[in-house]
Amino acid sequence: MARRRVKTCPPLPPRDGLGPTRVRLPGDTPVTASDFIARVIAEQRHRHPLDDDTAVLERFDRGEVVLRDATPLAPSTLLEPGTDVFFYRRPAPETPVPHEIDIVHEDDDILVVNKPPFLATMPRAAHITETATVRLRRQYGNDEITPAHRLDRLTSGLLLLTKRREIRGAYQEMFAQRGVRKLYEAIGPDVGISAPTRWEHHIEKRHGEIASSLVDGAQPNAFTRVRSVTPMGASPWGAGLARYLLEPETGRTHQLRVQMNAAGAPIVGDPVYPVVRAFGDEDFTRPMLLASIGLEFVDPLSGAPRRFTAGGHTGLPVEGW
Repeated sequence: MARRRVKTCPPLPPRDGLGPTRVRLPGDTPVTASDFIARVIAEQRHRHPLDDDTAVLERFDRGEVVLRDATPLAPSTLLEPGTDVFFYRRPAPETPVPHEIDIVHEDDDILVVNKPPFLATMPRAAHITETATVRLRRQYGNDEITPAHRLDRLTSGLLLLTKRREIRGAYQEMFAQRGVRKLYEAIGPDVGISAPTRWEHHIEKRHGEIASSLVDGAQPNAFTRVRSVTPMGASPWGAGLARYLLEPETGRTHQLRVQMNAAGAPIVGDPVYPVVRAFGDEDFTRPMLLASIGLEFVDPLSGAPRRFTAGGHTGLPVEGW
């Protein structure tokens, strides 16, 4: 049986909702600490325009460039290849997401929120401060708030976060081991799909490609139960649409989006399926109509059954689930 890696605390504490960055010196040639950090920042795809050489040296002056054991580095310190260095990145400016996070449930251990579309779950790539994690850490003044699972940036709905470091692993493991029953609402064309039914596909996500793809003839690795399909008639998003209630049994990248598209009912507002749109071409008033509307599980700490629901984009109740 494989051993699980034990995560250790970083040598720099979180600051303003963000943890430090760890970088490892590659290659086989020693370089000075200042040259290494300057190079890392210069090569950032999303870089703050004021994060120049002066800003790099200011980090060293404040003792904010350290080794794994928290030893502060001087700019002239010679680093050997393979050395891990920790420092604070300076996030690039981001377009504010004009939607609020609604609190569904809060107790001493967890937060359950209704995440709006266009807000990432956690910092990554171009989305650092405009994330649910950073917003909630700043709102609560609690840098230990951490998501137990992830929702795509464009997917809205229920997101569970833990409030204390010592209980984080129990909830993250519960999601990782598929111990949570999930329900999603998707709005797409009404193409006559009968429900209930079960979708089985083989989905692959290739590195460097935005879209996941179906592989015909391969062993299925993505399973979703279509609980119901309800024609909507006239709706704010047009005619000829239906409300799909979907219960994924696996968690492949973009699973529901890929399967809806494969069924001939691509989700309204999806910028990837069936056609990939240009990055940054977003209208905050026209979200993708996919929402997590149900979470059900046995609490890993108390053993009590728990169930949370949200109205999704239609605002309709969750019934028969």
